Amino acid sequence: MHISEGILSAPVLLGGSVLSAGGTAIGLKKMAYEKTPQVAIFSAAFFVASLVHVPVGPSSVHLILNGLMGCFLGWVAFPAILIGLFLQTVLFQFGGITVLGVNTLNMALPAVLCFYLFRSAIMSQNQLISMISAFLCGASGVFMGAIMVAISLVFTGESFLEVAGLIVMAHIPIMIVEGIITAFCVKFLKRVKPEILEDVYAH
Repeated sequence: MHISEGILSAPVLLGGSVLSAGGTAIGLKKMAYEKTPQVAIFSAAFFVASLVHVPVGPSSVHLILNGLMGCFLGWVAFPAILIGLFLQTVLFQFGGITVLGVNTLNMALPAVLCFYLFRSAIMSQNQLISMISAFLCGASGVFMGAIMVAISLVFTGESFLEVAGLIVMAHIPIMIVEGIITAFCVKFLKRVKPEILEDVYAH
C-alpha cells in the first residue's frame, strides 16, 4: 500500500500532506495521555505487519491492519499510522518522505471511516452481529485504502489507470485475512478487556 517516491504529481503530494496534517492534528487532540501505551502498541503492530512487501507496480501489497486500528483508535489512527510509516521510511526506505502525507492519508482515513461505519454494530451484545461487523471493518479498511491508492495514481495520470485496478484486485486476499484478524481481536478483547473498546467509543 506504500506509494514510492517520484511517482505522484505535486498537487497530489501537497493535497495528501495537508489532509494528513489535519487528520493528525485531530487525532492528537483526541488522544488522552493515559492512552499513549495503547496507541504505541497499535502503531508497533502496524509497523511490523506492513514490513513484508509484495511489489505491485508503483505500490505494494502487505498487511495493513488499518481497519483494526480504526476500530480501537478512531481519529488517533492518524498519528499512530504516521509514526509507523515515518519509521519505515527512515529505517527501511519504504515509501519516502515526500509521499509520507499521501501514504498516511491512504491508510488512516479508511481507518477513521471504519470507526464511524462499524462502531455501533461492533459494540452490539449480539455476538454474530459484532463478529460480522468486525470482519467487515477489517476488510473495508483494506478495500478503501486500495481505492485511495488507486485514486492517488489516477489523479497523477490516466496512464496509471490499469495499474490502479491491479492494485485493488491484488488486495482482495488481504481484505479477507484482515477481516478475520479484526474479528478475532474484537471477540477476544470484548471477552477479556471490554473497557478498551468502551473507552474509545465513549470518546
